[in-house]
Amino acid sequence: MEGSDGVVLRDVTAGYGRTTVLRGLSARLPRAGVTAVVGPNGSGKSTLLGVLAGTIRPARGTVERPGPERPGLVVQRDAVSDTLPITVRETVAMGRWAARGPWRRLTAHDWSIVASCMAALEVSSLAARRLSTLSGGQRQRVLLAQGLAQQPSLLLLDEPTTGLDADARRHIAAVLDRERARGVTIVHVTHDPDEAGRADHCLLLHEGRLVAQGPPASVLRPAAAAELRAPG
Repeated sequence: MEGSDGVVLRDVTAGYGRTTVLRGLSARLPRAGVTAVVGPNGSGKSTLLGVLAGTIRPARGTVERPGPERPGLVVQRDAVSDTLPITVRETVAMGRWAARGPWRRLTAHDWSIVASCMAALEVSSLAARRLSTLSGGQRQRVLLAQGLAQQPSLLLLDEPTTGLDADARRHIAAVLDRERARGVTIVHVTHDPDEAGRADHCLLLHEGRLVAQGPPASVLRPAAAAELRAPG
C-alpha cells in the first residue's frame, strides 16, 4: 500500500573498509510494524542494523527512514563494558542525548521521560545501581529503556531477548507491542524462529544478500528455519 513503508532500502551495498558484507539489498519494511531480521551468523544482520541506524554508510544505494530524528539503537547487553562506572538512571538518561546533545544539561521534561521509560521496563527501583551489577535480563531492560528514551520513530534492536528467561522475554515483548501500537517502526535481529514468527514482516539474509522477505509464515519455511538455527 502506498505510504505504508516505514523503511525503504534500495540496492544497498555496505561493509567495513574494503570488506563488503551487504550486497545489493532492497527491502520495504512496514511502518508501525515489527520486522524480524533472520539468517545464519555472518549473513549481514548486524551490518544491516548499522546501516539503518546510520552508523554504517552504504557504499552504494539509499535508505529512507520514518521521521526526522535519529533511530533508536538497542545493543546487546554484553556490548556494554562492565568497567563503565555508570548507574541505571545515567544509562537511561543517555537516551536523551540524541535530542539534547551529550554535553547539554537535561531539562525537567527530559528527566520525566527517563523516569517514564524506567517505569515501563520496571527498573525504577534499580536507578542508583551500577549497570555492571545487574543480571542479564535487568541489563537488557535498562538498555531498552535507554532506546525508548530517545522517543524514536524507528527502533532497532540487536537480539534483545537472547539468553533471557521466559518472564523477561514476555516483558520485553509486551513493551515492544505497546511501542508498535504507538506508531513506532521496530526492526529486530533474532536467531529464534518462534520470536521471528510473531513479527509482522521478516527478512531472511544469507551471505549478505536478501533471499526472502514478507510475512513470517512464508519466509520461515522449514528449510529456512533450519538455516536460521545454523551457526554459519
